[in-house]
Amino acid sequence: MPRRPTRTPRTKRPRVRRVDYPRRGRVSWRRWVPSWRQVLSGVLLGATAVAGLFAAVYSSVDIPDENDEARMQGTVYYWADGSQLVSVGAVNRQNVTLADIPDSMENAVIAAENETFYSDSGVSLTGIARAAVSMVKGGETQGGSTITQQYVKNTYLSQEQSATRKFKEFFISVKLSNKQSKQSILQGYLNTSWFGRGAYGIQAAAVTYYGIPAKKLDPSQTAMLASLLKGAEQYDPADGRANHERAVERWKWILDRQVEIGMMTKTERASYTKFPEPRKAVKPTSLGGQTGYLVDIANKYIKQRSGLTAKDLARGGYRVHTTFEKDRVQQLERAVRSTRKRDLDPDKRPEDKYVEVGAASVRPEDGAVVAVYGGADATTRFANNADTAGVPVGSAFKPFVLAAALQSGNGITLNSGYDSAGRLITSGPRAAVPGARPGISPVPVPAPLTTTTLRDALIRSANVTFVQLGKHIGLKNVKKMAVAAGLREDSLAPLDTSFPLGTSTPSAVRMADAYTAFNNGGMRADPYSVTGVTRGGEPVDGFERPVPERAMDTSVAKDVRSTLGLVAWTTLAQDRKFDRFSGGGSLADLSAGATGEDDRMKSAWYIGHTQGLTTAVTVFRNKPGTPHLLGMQGVGGKRSERGNVLPLRIWASYATGK
Repeated sequence: MPRRPTRTPRTKRPRVRRVDYPRRGRVSWRRWVPSWRQVLSGVLLGATAVAGLFAAVYSSVDIPDENDEARMQGTVYYWADGSQLVSVGAVNRQNVTLADIPDSMENAVIAAENETFYSDSGVSLTGIARAAVSMVKGGETQGGSTITQQYVKNTYLSQEQSATRKFKEFFISVKLSNKQSKQSILQGYLNTSWFGRGAYGIQAAAVTYYGIPAKKLDPSQTAMLASLLKGAEQYDPADGRANHERAVERWKWILDRQVEIGMMTKTERASYTKFPEPRKAVKPTSLGGQTGYLVDIANKYIKQRSGLTAKDLARGGYRVHTTFEKDRVQQLERAVRSTRKRDLDPDKRPEDKYVEVGAASVRPEDGAVVAVYGGADATTRFANNADTAGVPVGSAFKPFVLAAALQSGNGITLNSGYDSAGRLITSGPRAAVPGARPGISPVPVPAPLTTTTLRDALIRSANVTFVQLGKHIGLKNVKKMAVAAGLREDSLAPLDTSFPLGTSTPSAVRMADAYTAFNNGGMRADPYSVTGVTRGGEPVDGFERPVPERAMDTSVAKDVRSTLGLVAWTTLAQDRKFDRFSGGGSLADLSAGATGEDDRMKSAWYIGHTQGLTTAVTVFRNKPGTPHLLGMQGVGGKRSERGNVLPLRIWASYATGK
């Protein structure tokens, strides 16, 4: 048989590697160290990929239409019954060209916000990175954006702080910088920027702050306006001492900065040494009467609960539903006006000049603010008397001292009192020596008790008794009770001997709310003025109603309330203005009230509860431009007890509708 040919075995070809990694011919860890050629190739490949991605995204992102809705839409506020309270109209803006904007304004803005504006590409990579890191860490939102980026945010995008918005802002800014001139971008920026006080754009800002068109601004004024771009809520010099100090420092820095970068000479800078004080803030006529004060309280609550800023609200488009009841607000305003007309005569009595009134009504069940009186007219007096701390509360504070004593558990009751030796005599078996711990060193109850009881001390507003009581139970415990009832800690006075006598300065809203604890079995809720906010049909988070909390025991609230009822009836009986109410039953459901005596020389208060509402009324004298309150001696005539009867008369007129 023929033999089969012998096959030569195939040799396996070595596999060809496109990339020599791990590297052949190297041992140990050296196999894993890339060569310089591999490193260079990787860098070039990565750069090519990034450039390709950038080009693809750049071409896919278009410059959107201008955000007309955010520019033009007003914010509407509604009464509690759903009817419209007021519409804060279209955005206050009047566009102007660069020809009508002084060079000093351009220089100030560039020096303050973006000194490389004319040479950069429209974006700041370091600013974006800083903002991104802050957002990832959950910190505050960061600035650092260029003028172009800020203009894009103002004009084309929403105000939300998110990675998506920053991403869009970056590419739109680059594209816009390539398509529009720097002059056009700067003009748009100056016409869309927020300057506070409802003013968008430099023209509106010039009129709002200085009463002149933008083209007439001088370099000192433009430096002040440029400082507002950092945050008008913190740099409006008319909005408190801290704001004024920040504004002055920022104004100086902007002027000095212009010298540093060659936009102003040292000689010119030396001529601007006096800060250009702007005009006082005024409100539009649509916010006249009580309307402006109602909007002010609602806006404060919105900013507190939702995180929205004044700038956000001024951009418009919100629907704000409030707790304010139209008939109650009107009734309270009528009560103030009728009392002023009847009892004050500033033409004949100089003491009746500069008298101010603040008042607020709160619903005890849930803390809803249903009515306020902030002043004669929100367009002429910007300060809101109903929601501004600064007026000493006087004897109206003493019920909190009494409540703290009754709550202390030291055996103190309404029938307790101090003897001539300064010892607290209680009606129970646990009487204690002043300063002693509960249950230690009992003092026998004398028979009969010759001291003034705490009930009588509150009715008579006896200062000495309450100074002793505050010392006995501890001023910290008095403060704790006041805070638990709802008074803000920052409105409370230092803990000295006079603290129980009412040296603290809470607002009328807070006093009314704190007294609701006495009328609601010891329960109280934080005061609220807004039930809901929407924008574009979507609800804004943060407006869940406050949950009532216990401020004191039910028995304590009941004891204080019953005593305050005696205060109210005693005071009414002593005022001949209320003879017409006797026997008529119009105040039959009155249950609480407080007024003061000779410890208050700068203010008068009355807090009453009737018809399901707790209402605080304060009267004081405040001359514009004077840092301190004026005295109340002689206000309302000789029989007014230094004006103390005025808040009582306002409250009674409001409660009865007469």
